[in-house]
Amino acid sequence: MKGFILSFRSEFYKSRKTLGFWCAIILPLLICLLVFVGFFTSVDKMVNTPGMLLWIRFSGAILNVMGTLLLPIFVIFTAYSVNSIEHKADTWKTLFSLPIPKLSVYAAKYLYAFFLVFLCLLLFTVFTIGFGNLLGVLKPELKFSEYHMESALFQVYFKLFLSALGILSIQFLFSVLWSDFLKPMGIGFVGTIAGVIMGAAGWKYAYLFPYSHPMLALQTMMPRTKAAIASPKLIINILTDDVYVSLVIAVAVFIGGYFILLKKSVK
Repeated sequence: MKGFILSFRSEFYKSRKTLGFWCAIILPLLICLLVFVGFFTSVDKMVNTPGMLLWIRFSGAILNVMGTLLLPIFVIFTAYSVNSIEHKADTWKTLFSLPIPKLSVYAAKYLYAFFLVFLCLLLFTVFTIGFGNLLGVLKPELKFSEYHMESALFQVYFKLFLSALGILSIQFLFSVLWSDFLKPMGIGFVGTIAGVIMGAAGWKYAYLFPYSHPMLALQTMMPRTKAAIASPKLIINILTDDVYVSLVIAVAVFIGGYFILLKKSVK
């Protein structure tokens, strides 16, 4: 456990000044701020909108940008940035020669990428809630205070986080295998585009393709029953088929990647 903590801390110190680290903070702030400005300058069009619908529109504008396209791209870039440090310095063999269990080193690198994705989505949740409430204070005619969506938003972003773990494991493995930028990023981009097309087309087997999981997570968010539709309270379906597949892929590729990295470290 001590070796894992040391390795994880090392990952933080190595990457705290990199673009991958700061993207996890700046990306949610920038997107939420832009949507906030858009709503702030369009108050007249939404004065008579009920509070629940206002929150759905505000959070939906952010989710439509983040959930379908930017989330997979961010995960791809994060997985690459965590391992690119070792590739550039050619320190894989040195890293595995340290008196620390190899599994601790590997798990720390993976969980640091895991942490960055979690941090990014947590900040999306916090900024969405914060900027929505700020709109209600600055523009009292907007009825944001009539409805509280905090619990639903935490569930939505938690589901998006789970849906991204399969992509994270795959891209993490690619970034271990290849030192150049183009191969893992290129495969990731092609996979993301294919996943968006599969999800948008409603292909029934799209849930088996990990790059379609973020889009499917949003599409399968609400239960499809008359009682749920009639209810004024949002009920989020978190554990859907796409999430289960994402978790299975994440665990399987994580384990397989460890053994691949062991071979790489002794070359």
